[in-house]
Amino acid sequence: MNNKEIEQIQALQKEIGFSGTFSARGKEKQGSGSSGFANLPEKWENQITTRFNMASGSQIFTAVAVCRLIEEEKLDFDTLLKDCLDITFPYFDEDITIKHLLLHTSGIPDYFEDETMRAYEDLWIQKPMYRMKKTSDYLSLFQQKKMVSPVEAMFHANHAGYIVLGLIIEQVTGMDFSEYIEQHVFEKAGMKDSGYFKLDQLPERTAVGYIETKEGESKTNHYAIPIKGGPDRGAYTTAADMVLFWEALMSCKLLSKEMTTIFLEPHVSLSESISYGYAGYMEREGEEVVKYILMGYDPGANFRSFYRPDQNLAVAVCSNKEDGAHEMVRKIEEIFIK
Repeated sequence: MNNKEIEQIQALQKEIGFSGTFSARGKEKQGSGSSGFANLPEKWENQITTRFNMASGSQIFTAVAVCRLIEEEKLDFDTLLKDCLDITFPYFDEDITIKHLLLHTSGIPDYFEDETMRAYEDLWIQKPMYRMKKTSDYLSLFQQKKMVSPVEAMFHANHAGYIVLGLIIEQVTGMDFSEYIEQHVFEKAGMKDSGYFKLDQLPERTAVGYIETKEGESKTNHYAIPIKGGPDRGAYTTAADMVLFWEALMSCKLLSKEMTTIFLEPHVSLSESISYGYAGYMEREGEEVVKYILMGYDPGANFRSFYRPDQNLAVAVCSNKEDGAHEMVRKIEEIFIK
């Protein structure tokens, strides 16, 4: 990026009060930057190497892990949930498959519904967030609930479905979910700064998440999100590590060439130009995918990332506030795609 382009981004960061970091790398140019504070009281500034909570943007790691197990013939896209997990879901449809869970078309109940719950942090009134340390800790939040729609009837972004996929990964591999992802995704992609960290044991260079109160003050998100992330949300990463992830995925370092092709295909049409697949949201022009899109939002966490195949362009924006990442991604794309 040239000086003028850097100045444009810095102006936007100041305008929107952005707190976080970004990294972008394409065919002809690259750039990175940061602003705001990783720790407000101490005024520790965010750096390029600062780690941030990705919220649900980290579901793509779960999808890669499942596809890896399918590649190893330990699972199949059409494997029935009832045949691959020794856990009973009394009200779930018996026709639910791995594919349905990956594509958010299973129809199972979520453990948090925007339509019926006031705020995500309200979940932890009855079940304290400091107890959410393992994948199985989420079961009581949805295991006894009834289906919200028939299988394949609709696309419904569903965190519980990815919790179930995480449980499947643990049963098939005999490993803790986070350990499996760290070994088979992060290490293979060279993502040395990424991991699933506990809020009360955050490593160095990790940003604290901040929530703006009604009074205009800031408070930490330590009582608003689970103490440790898992299959549906909450991995920590740097913007630079996410660029490495996209590059590893696209160069078939994480999955075979054949499986990578399947992973990148659109499967569920959401509009004339937007689809969903194992790699997340996809922007299409006709039948061609022109952009792969990841996004994540939690109290005190805002994440956006995309990959454009035509430009070999990978962009990631991480924030420890609840907004700003979308505006940053849009400006960076505007600068890189002229």
